[in-house]
Amino acid sequence: MSAPPFYHWRGDTLVLHLYVQPRASRDEFCEARGDSLKVRITAPPTDGKANRHLQKYLAKQFRVPASRVRLLRGASSRNKQFEIENPQQLPKDIRPATAQ
Repeated sequence: MSAPPFYHWRGDTLVLHLYVQPRASRDEFCEARGDSLKVRITAPPTDGKANRHLQKYLAKQFRVPASRVRLLRGASSRNKQFEIENPQQLPKDIRPATAQ
């Protein structure tokens, strides 16, 4: 069974393709949207606030230090690519690297 198109693994590193909705009423993962996973965050998209907030949110969701969550692409776009080094917890729609 293949992985949903919004993520892939590079060894122990998870690469996520996200579509971000800033200024939402709460932080949450939503549905897959094409080849991205929609995520809502409460931060505004100004001065990098949304990116920093999203980095912290992802770190919390995957139970890793924020330093292990890196923005690869999309700093000024709603379409972003993040990598998460050795995630300790996975949301329900993401399978471990060994299950690929």
